[in-house]
Amino acid sequence: MKISTFFVSALLGLSTAFAQKKPAAEQRPNIILVMVDDLGYSDIGAYGSEIKTPNIDQLATEGIRFREFYNNSICAPTRASLITGQYPHKAGVGYFNVNLGLPAYQGYLNKESLTFGEVLRGAGYSTLLSGKWHVGNDSLAWPNQRGFDHFYGFINGASNYFDLGKYGKGPKVELVEDNKRINLPADKYLTDEITDHAISFIEEQSKTPKPFFLYLAFNAPHWPLQAHEADIAKYKGKYSIGWDSLRSERIQRQKAIGIADLNQALAERDADVTPWENVPYDEKLLWERKMEIYAAMVDRVDQNIGKLREKLKALKKDDNTLIIFISDNGAQGGYAGASPRKPQRNSGPAGSAGSYVYQDQPWAYVSNTPHASYKNNMHEGGISAPFIAWFPRQIKAGTIVKGTGHLIDLAPTFYDFAKAAYPATSNGVNTNPLPGKSLLPVLTGKTQEVDRGGAPIFWERAGNRAVRKGKWKIVSTYPAYKWELYNLETDRGETTDIAGSRADIVNELSADYAKWAEKTGVVDYDKIKPANPIGTQAPRPNRRPPTF
Repeated sequence: MKISTFFVSALLGLSTAFAQKKPAAEQRPNIILVMVDDLGYSDIGAYGSEIKTPNIDQLATEGIRFREFYNNSICAPTRASLITGQYPHKAGVGYFNVNLGLPAYQGYLNKESLTFGEVLRGAGYSTLLSGKWHVGNDSLAWPNQRGFDHFYGFINGASNYFDLGKYGKGPKVELVEDNKRINLPADKYLTDEITDHAISFIEEQSKTPKPFFLYLAFNAPHWPLQAHEADIAKYKGKYSIGWDSLRSERIQRQKAIGIADLNQALAERDADVTPWENVPYDEKLLWERKMEIYAAMVDRVDQNIGKLREKLKALKKDDNTLIIFISDNGAQGGYAGASPRKPQRNSGPAGSAGSYVYQDQPWAYVSNTPHASYKNNMHEGGISAPFIAWFPRQIKAGTIVKGTGHLIDLAPTFYDFAKAAYPATSNGVNTNPLPGKSLLPVLTGKTQEVDRGGAPIFWERAGNRAVRKGKWKIVSTYPAYKWELYNLETDRGETTDIAGSRADIVNELSADYAKWAEKTGVVDYDKIKPANPIGTQAPRPNRRPPTF
């Protein structure tokens, strides 16, 4: 009898121990990383926009926002840093997803730079990706070959949102699902399909005991501007006030929200943007239509984020899921190449399946409020993005902090949450150490900004360069090699170049850059510049009618 009692007690003890241990394993959160494409700093409500983004805004009001979060100014280099936690050159994508003949510019992710798919799958996560890849076109470098259990989306940098439309023929929307080439059905819209496939991945994954990591990489609102008419109709007449007034309204909202300091310097007026009052009436109608479509595309992304969150609730996974929202670069201004970009495939009205319009500089000037310049430039308008993190278990609601985070910080952050070790070697290859810092101390309220121990943040792409160290930032725009200097503590609009009076700071940061460039594999852009550069911008005429 005593023996039986002993065994019963022992079994109950073991049972209790297992019951205590099991929840500990389950405490590792699911992780959802949402990235949108070419969205400007002020293009969501939580950062001052008039565009209706209630679902994203709810993540912000129930979570944390950074005033300062940096990307790499353009699609492929941003994704290389995001996915690997490395500076883009170190990961092999220092220029774009094209091979320029050097390891730092090979155009696809190298084996020394592990993806967050590879690391998190090794730590017991299901790894899911739906949307845009853009860090390697060869099938050996596709998502399923770099750590993702499931992938749906497109491999290259841009895609149409509709397939064939009633206004004319267009190319098939070429997609890939788990290494199989497919096409977008004619009655579908790509933003919706990206979300629906992500949801189906999660539904299937929920049958397993594993936590999941979902990288949801929307291509909206990247050109071509195409949207549902019902979404466009919501914004009819909204943009008749023009870009000058709208920019003023956005900075005032940013100050009221607390995203911008009350003394925030607004970047100086872009000389290449015609004052709205000087634009002829008929042209104004065309410009308004363009921004109505852009807003509709952002609106549709928000609707889909709401749909995803409803599914998380239905699966009872919402209370243990970290959600992070970012953009890959600032809004796109200017033109590509030596002359204005010529629209392609405009066989239908703007916004339809047959159109190929893009946002263009005047509205991008608004999107990047209050910052200077655009995508592919290292001034704040090119490299600043919204950053929202939502995880009620650990993140205090309604928090706004300086942050000063960078893409390289996200992989270490995910590994912290997932309790995943980043290996020193993988498949016999020595891995590149992670240069970033986990955002966990900032997200959990222990500090207001990332502590880098005095180390700067660096940028280089197509000859455009920058260094951020504390409050100081030096920046140069190709083909000039002259550094500008700004005190971002008082002048984040980069309105006053003080390089002439603070040569000591310029020299210090320039020396930091030279050391980083040598260590990272950066070379002089003139030595590797391709015959047809990608993403470079040339000055535009003072006023040019939009083409539809």
